[in-house]
Amino acid sequence: MKILITGGAGFIGSHLADAFIHDGHEVVIVDNLLMGCMENVNPEAKFYLMDIRSETLSKVFKLEKIDVVCHQAAQMDVRKSVEDPMFDADVNVKGTLNILQNCVQNHVKKVLFASTGGAIYGDQNKHPCDETHPTRPVSPYGITKLCVEKYLYYFANEFGLGYVILRYANVYGPRQNPHGEAGVVAIFSKKLLSGGEPVINGDGKQTRDYVYVGDVARANLSALNYKENDIFNIGTAIETDVNKIFNELNQLTGQQAKENHGPPKGGEQRRSVISYQKAREKLGWEPEMALNEGLKRTVAFFKDKNS
Repeated sequence: MKILITGGAGFIGSHLADAFIHDGHEVVIVDNLLMGCMENVNPEAKFYLMDIRSETLSKVFKLEKIDVVCHQAAQMDVRKSVEDPMFDADVNVKGTLNILQNCVQNHVKKVLFASTGGAIYGDQNKHPCDETHPTRPVSPYGITKLCVEKYLYYFANEFGLGYVILRYANVYGPRQNPHGEAGVVAIFSKKLLSGGEPVINGDGKQTRDYVYVGDVARANLSALNYKENDIFNIGTAIETDVNKIFNELNQLTGQQAKENHGPPKGGEQRRSVISYQKAREKLGWEPEMALNEGLKRTVAFFKDKNS
């Protein structure tokens, strides 16, 4: 299969490229390199330096004859979406519509879409929540992801474009960008390894579901051959607060930094944790990486980058 990965030079996208190539597929990458970098790009992938909103994206589709689009490119920072919702919508909605229209025009069979399993549900009624939970996003980022999910349903109904929506929990691991890409594990790791003290927003008791990037790559491989149009949570069903992440990383980096708390940030949920039962039943997928081991591998990656 020939797979186009948008954002394939970024954190998650580059791991997906590696997994697809290892599985014997051809991979084409489109990335504007604002958050991604060329050192992440698998040498066996074909690379196009391009924004997903660009009119020239149509040339890539026509030239490459894509079978499946794995859409990872996004404005993914919740706080930035609060500060600039127009930009958030421009990238996440308008950019995606550009992709979907090109899919229809060039007979793409299917789209794998990276949605959000945290921001899309908003304040949860139950913990962990499943895919039937009401969607009440409390940030522009979550709203745009939900909007794209609705567009995917429309394009499937109107044009027969297949889709699998993967609602990721908080993804972490090697290659995560520590410079404002909404990844607390990467931000804390980098700061601690440089001898600094990370700032914990609010009291640090806000919880998230942390899923390792390698597990996310396996979920996309499973979704590739899934025959129906469907939505799956991709998480661990384990709630972990930010203070625990800080303390684990403090220990793994060999630092003795003090807890440094700042004001809470707008647009952030208090608790977020999702069930993966449906993915286990229908995709045969479940998370394999324990949090401590995943954090250890992430710290090792940043240590290697610093050396």
